[in-house]
Amino acid sequence: MGVRRAKRVAMGLGLAALVAVSGAWFWLASDDPVYRAKELAAFGRYGRFDVAIAEAAARHGLDPFLVKAVVWRESRFHAEKQGAHRERGLMQVGEAAAQDWREAVRVPILQGADLLDPHTNLEVGCWYLGRAMRRWAGSDSPEVFALAEYNAGLRRVREWVARDGEQGAVWLAGGGSIHPPTREYLVSILERREFLRGSEDAVGAFRT
Repeated sequence: MGVRRAKRVAMGLGLAALVAVSGAWFWLASDDPVYRAKELAAFGRYGRFDVAIAEAAARHGLDPFLVKAVVWRESRFHAEKQGAHRERGLMQVGEAAAQDWREAVRVPILQGADLLDPHTNLEVGCWYLGRAMRRWAGSDSPEVFALAEYNAGLRRVREWVARDGEQGAVWLAGGGSIHPPTREYLVSILERREFLRGSEDAVGAFRT
């Protein structure tokens, strides 16, 4: 092996070691090392849609960190994901939500495959979530009720509210009529939102 080639190999190995050490430090220093490990393994997928998320969130008056947390929970940033009940895309938009959006904005045709387009999916999902936020604006926790509606549907949430009142704090504390899977869903999203807000890399598209 020539001297120049040996130097190039040594430099390459040194760079690889530096990247590995930096990655290990970043992983250990994180408040959520499991999330960070998966983020690194995803090779950029976790941040790929940040600009589109920020734009869709702004159009519908939503916190972009909340929307990104919903995307994380629903699809782990897999734009092509299809659910067991025909939910599709980043925000796992279902057919009922798509139908409501189509009627509201008077779009004549929206095929199921259209929801696999990240921009379309984020637009429909943010519209639906924004509508739910406005619906529950008078409650003590609009985000809690909006996320519950996003997960379980309006009919179920109204049934729970009829028994418990519009007191999201009760649901977050583990009480009330809300189904445990829906409570776990909304708590996980709210916690992820706070994690994303506090992340050192929470810059760019989400910072104004």
